[in-house]
Amino acid sequence: MAEPSSVFDYFTAFHRNLGFLSRADQEKLRATRVAIAGLGGTGGAQVHALSRMGIGAFNLADPDIFELVNFNRQIGASMATIGRAKTAVMEELVHGINPEADVRLFEKGITPENIARFLDGVDVVVDSLDFYCFKERFLLYRNARERGIWVLTSPPLGFGYSLLIFDPTGMSFEEYFAFEDGMDEFELSVSLIAGIAPRPWLMRYQTPDGLDPAGHQLPSVGAAPFMIAGAIATEVMNLVTRRQPTISVPEIIQFDALLRRFRWARYRWGMRGPLQRLKKVLLRRKLPRRES
Repeated sequence: MAEPSSVFDYFTAFHRNLGFLSRADQEKLRATRVAIAGLGGTGGAQVHALSRMGIGAFNLADPDIFELVNFNRQIGASMATIGRAKTAVMEELVHGINPEADVRLFEKGITPENIARFLDGVDVVVDSLDFYCFKERFLLYRNARERGIWVLTSPPLGFGYSLLIFDPTGMSFEEYFAFEDGMDEFELSVSLIAGIAPRPWLMRYQTPDGLDPAGHQLPSVGAAPFMIAGAIATEVMNLVTRRQPTISVPEIIQFDALLRRFRWARYRWGMRGPLQRLKKVLLRRKLPRRES
């Protein structure tokens, strides 16, 4: 048996994609730059899946380091990476798969000072920011929309996820979630939860353990990021190659693997619809407020 070659060749590495993708599709992916904000559970898995898809360039932003508490869900977290910057570890992951990939790192996360550079030359943005990163989200979505860039986000919901795709010419991030000026963190959280989980399926099995709003900590399981990574990689591929018609908010997809539930729904008025306003009233009663 011949020894396997240790010399990297792009089309040998990603040859098995052909058949589901054409060579022309693969060339488009090779020429695509994806910006991922947040490299934790979902972000790290998305970097991995997109690298295996053959994406040729990445902008990666996260200010954090890996810790032991990340082990249950974050693909870059291991005993060898404790204390290391998530950006540096993810760069190594990408280059371990595709040494030719162009990777730009944003070790301070996304900020008003670097948002223009973060979005420079980007074809698709993926929002994998932590739940409570409201300031960063507003910055990201507004700037991406101004530049005509699609934004994908797929928050984990227990043993499932939702998928929201923002067309830069369609309903905006603020419009869909019904965010308003002057909302405090609690009201922003209520609107965000309502928008990402219009069907609160995870409440059927979630317990109070692991809930710590005061500490900005929510429970998570490692199964969700890997499902999300596949969904995001597929949607990025589809945006680039246009293999299928693209959906965008107010249409969203919601899936729960544990309950085996799937839903594709359209919320014509976003979270301003009468039923969604009622759900927010119920959420306000149920969610604990953070002590000031």
